[in-house]
Amino acid sequence: MSFVLRNLQKAVPLRRARLRRDVETLRQIFGIQKFDLGLICVDNRRIQRINGIYRGKNMPTDVLSFPFHEDMEAGKLPNHLHGEEFNLGDIFLGVEYIMDQCRVESRDFHSALPVMVAHGICHLLGYRHETEEEWTQMFQKEKYILTEFSRLTGNQLEPLTKRDGYDT
Repeated sequence: MSFVLRNLQKAVPLRRARLRRDVETLRQIFGIQKFDLGLICVDNRRIQRINGIYRGKNMPTDVLSFPFHEDMEAGKLPNHLHGEEFNLGDIFLGVEYIMDQCRVESRDFHSALPVMVAHGICHLLGYRHETEEEWTQMFQKEKYILTEFSRLTGNQLEPLTKRDGYDT
């Protein structure tokens, strides 16, 4: 099905073709090619507004996910679907925030984006990190996905750790 990439910010230059290619690779690894997915890139002002409205946190953040299917069991794909139910949901990337974090940590911005997208897709698929057990389960899934991504692309990507800002 379709993947829609929208860039609604001007704060950070994006390599849209690379990001699109990276997301398509992630979709293949996750096995979600038949699902619709939206990826919206926004600046700090917009991600802060969205974070405030939906999470009650009035601050910018790196990634917010809005699943189409509520209360999914972690890692289980929805089944017996028709029509719009093939929509997984939308991921908002706070690309300005991600760029700022990459500068502070001396990390490559364009390599950080697939890590954030993988994290967002995990949330769309029911993974959470509110407890230690959930965090471990999600971390393991991200580690597997990013190891496969690295194998296919030649990049060496690692999942976020608690040190990187996971809130538990």
